[in-house]
Order: sequence, then structure tokens, then C-alpha cells
Amino acid sequence: MSTLKITGGTVVDGTGAARRGADVLVRDGRIVAVGDDARDDPATRTIDATDLVVAPGFVDLHTHYDAQLMWDPSASPSPMHGVTTVFNGNCGFALAPAAAEHREYLARLLARVEGIPLAAIEAGVPWTWGTFAAYLEHLDGAVAVNAGFLAGHSVLRRLVMGDAAGDVADEAALDAMAELLAEALAAGAIGFSSSQSPTHNDGDGRPVPSRAATRDELLRLASVVGEFPGTQLELILAGCLNGFTDDEVRLMSDLSLAADRPLNWNVLAVQAGGNHDHQLAASTHAADHGARVVALTLPQGMRIRLSFLSGFVLDGLPGWRDTLALPVPERLRALGDPVVRRRLDDGAHSPEAGVLANLARWDRLEVAEGFTDETRALEGRRVGEIAAAQGKEPFDALLDVVVTDRLRTGLRPDFGGPEPEDVWLERARVWRDPRTIVGGSDAGAHLDMMCGASYSTFLVGDAVRRGLLTLEEAVHELTDVPARLYGLKDRGRLEPGAHADLVVFDPETVGPGRERTVDDLPGGASRIVVDAEGIERVVVGGVEIVVSGTATGATPGTVLRAGRDTDTVPATPRS
Repeated sequence: MSTLKITGGTVVDGTGAARRGADVLVRDGRIVAVGDDARDDPATRTIDATDLVVAPGFVDLHTHYDAQLMWDPSASPSPMHGVTTVFNGNCGFALAPAAAEHREYLARLLARVEGIPLAAIEAGVPWTWGTFAAYLEHLDGAVAVNAGFLAGHSVLRRLVMGDAAGDVADEAALDAMAELLAEALAAGAIGFSSSQSPTHNDGDGRPVPSRAATRDELLRLASVVGEFPGTQLELILAGCLNGFTDDEVRLMSDLSLAADRPLNWNVLAVQAGGNHDHQLAASTHAADHGARVVALTLPQGMRIRLSFLSGFVLDGLPGWRDTLALPVPERLRALGDPVVRRRLDDGAHSPEAGVLANLARWDRLEVAEGFTDETRALEGRRVGEIAAAQGKEPFDALLDVVVTDRLRTGLRPDFGGPEPEDVWLERARVWRDPRTIVGGSDAGAHLDMMCGASYSTFLVGDAVRRGLLTLEEAVHELTDVPARLYGLKDRGRLEPGAHADLVVFDPETVGPGRERTVDDLPGGASRIVVDAEGIERVVVGGVEIVVSGTATGATPGTVLRAGRDTDTVPATPRS
């Protein structure tokens, strides 16, 4: 029998219990002993973990590797940051089911709303499936990490309603969507996801199909979820960004009750003067009514890049969508028009912009990357500085740079420098709050804007060394907490009988490394990645998938299926 022994390490088991020195013995993909029982047992392979931590593999509930897994079985860079389980199909976007006549639309949708280069999808996705079941079967045996997939609302709507997917659905369409959803859940979909976010527009610049759904439609589909074991609900609403309305709070509770499942929403921002306590009150309301609503929250603030070429996020500013949806030549002409500029600037500073108005501090935007000799010379400078030197208003100076670059300029928001310690202490309080769960990385998406995969190494590294959490707490938040929310069977804890999904890391050096652009996508496209420091080994099913920061090429991961790999987690725990 194949055995692996990890010796000399400090075990942090995911439960929150105190760390302890212990050997770990793995046989045929399962942990069979921890501590004294593992010490004298012979092993086929041994990993020396002296001075290192041995923990369960990290679980990321919100990724978008749906397309990337087709050309990159490792789901990089997530496993380099210790992640062994990823959940995809979030926000209502997925690649299955996919009738032939809708594949082009789904590719452009995913490219637009999740920032995955269309060239990469066109070159790297084979579209050999039609059904959700066939999509999962395509990935069986071909992934390094464990991967679960939600059924996406916008996909179901497009398949049922075609070009009319932006309209209100009639009863026949609702019946057809419910049937498609039931087929996906029966095939193993982990649950159902949807979006009504104003920042989500399709490849044609129109609202994504799920934004046309009525409350009754959402409740109908949630009730289908409740018919299948081991399933979940995931949702993003307009209020996730701007603050929940009373109707949205009631909607989330009612959806959880209709499915009798937890509902998680994306993403809770914690910042100075923010409204996170108001947002978390939605979970309290749900609990008071027998439902369960959980907020996903990223532990660290993301340093994102914006682009007038992709337009993502910027097209959520009031009055911006139609302009940013224009073909590039027309968009260039519009952005050079003083009348259009004033209209866009007014919309960005209007009350309707909500939290997105923070992006409209044009003087604080930094030119992260230019694409002409003229604009490359501006890299690292703020727009306010450039505008002052040129005697222009900041918005005019910004758009002049963007037009010169034919919209490709990489822009980085700067919200005022390092945050004060009290903000970090408040974030730590929120991480521990049972109404939240650490996640929402969006890993595999927005590849020209950011790389969210580093949240896990940040939490066990920087956050622990700054005293915001203990190491035991950080590991617990990354492993047992998400595993229990999604009902993962035998994952999330380092204990006998569990799947041998493990991460071995140096607690002194672990953390996010260098951010860089790499040109490794199909079709010659590029992406932003963040390297990891201090991650020595990552093991899935007893097989090493990462050694010293490099993927081994092994594909021992499991394509997770609801009911088989997950238990049912009811909205209200049963006594």
C-alpha cells in the first residue's frame, strides 16, 4: 500500500485546538494516524517537516477556475498558496450546461464579467460537453485540486430563453429553468448561484441574464436546490456593494428558507467608516427567522487594476455602461469628447454611485502600466501629479492617457495609503464573527486586474505575525469553517479518517510574494499572479501537487459532487 509519512512537524489540525508536535501518516489518500500511532509505522515516502507547520489544505469557496481548469489542471496560483479545494460557478456564471448555439455567448459573458481573456477561452476551452454532467465528467481525473461547481443562473436563463434572457420569464420558462437546475444538481452541482449586481454586464454590455429575475423566480429555483442533498446557495445583490435594502435582507432570508440551506453572499468589505455592521445585520435578521445568511469577506484589501479596455467595475458607475460597451474605435472617440467626459464625471460623483464613487478620486489613481513610450514614462505616478504638470483637470488628464494607450492603460486605485491599526483590528473581529467566512478570492478571474489567491498565505502569515489572529485561528478560518459551511465530507480537519489534503509551510516566512504579469494563457493572453512564500509542500489525496512553490503536474484532485462528497447543511441546525 502507498504510504506517506510527514515527520517532525507542528500539527495545526483546523479545529482551533492548540498546535502540537506530531507525525502524520497517510495511506491510500487518507490520514490513518497522527502522533504516537504514526511514529513507528514504515512509509513508502517521507517528508521532513522539522520547523514547519502541517495543516489541512485550505478551502476557497469563491473562485472562477471554470475555464482555466481546461488548460491548467493545477488551478494556479491557488495551490501555491496552500489551497487544495476550490468552488467555482459563482455569481451565476459557468460553462455548463452549454448548447452549441450558446457557447459563444457564454464565452463572451465569462470574458466580460470575470475578466478572463476571450482569446484564452477561445483557444483553451474545448466545449466537448453539452450537459452539466458531461462537463464534470470531462474534468474527472484531470485536476490537481478538489473542485466543486455551482449551477449558474445566467447560464440557465440563456439556455432556456436565448436572446430574450434579459426579459421577465413566463411560467414555461420558469419550468424549463427549474428542470435544467434539477438536472445539474442531480449530476452533482454543489448548488445554485445568481447575481443581481449592477456591475455585472454581458459581452454585449447588457445586464447579465440573472439580473432580470424576479423575486418569485429566485424563490422557485431556491426551492429546487432544497430537493437535493449537500447543496448550497450563493448570491450577489446590488446591496452587497452599496448597503442592503430591507427588501434585499428579506430576500436572502427567504431564499435560505425556501431551500433550507445556508446562503453566502459576496463580498463584505471592512474599511474605515464602512457599513459592515449594517451588512452583517442581514445575517442576524436571517437567524431571527430561522434562516442562515453568511458574508464572505477577504482578509486583506485588494490592490486592483482598472482598465478602460475591459471596463469591468467602471461600467458599474452611473451612466458609464453604454459608453464602455462601445466598440473600441467608437469608445475612443467618445472618451475624447468633452461633453461625454463631463457626463461620465458627473455620473461617477453622483449619489447613485454608492461605494463605487471611491474609484472616482481621479487624482489618486496611479498609472500602473503604460503601453506607449509616452505613457510608460508615467508609470508609478498619480493622475493628480500628471494633471498638475500638464495644467489639466485630473479626469481630462486621465482620459488623455487612456486614449493615447488605446484604452489599455493599467490603473491602480489608491485609497489613501496604509490603513490604521484600528481598521485591522476591526477586520480581525469580523473574521472571527460567525456571520462571516473568510474567502471570496475570485481566484481565476479578473486576471488583468488582480490576483486574489494570496488571501490564504496572508492570513496564516502577515495576519498572524501582526498578532491579529493566532495561527490556530487562522488555519481554522481557512479550513474547518468553510468545509463545515459547505458540508464537505472528511475534509477541513487533520485527523484520522480524513482525506489527506495537507499543506506544509514555514510559519516564519509564509505570505504573499511578488505580484507579476505572466504570459502563460492560451491564445497568447497574459494574467496577473502573486507568488507565494514559505509554502513547502501541498498534498491532495496523499499526492504532492506542489513542491517548493512548483506544481508537480500530478492530478489527484476530486471533482466534487453534491451528496456524494458533501453532506446537507440545513439553514437551521437540527437538534
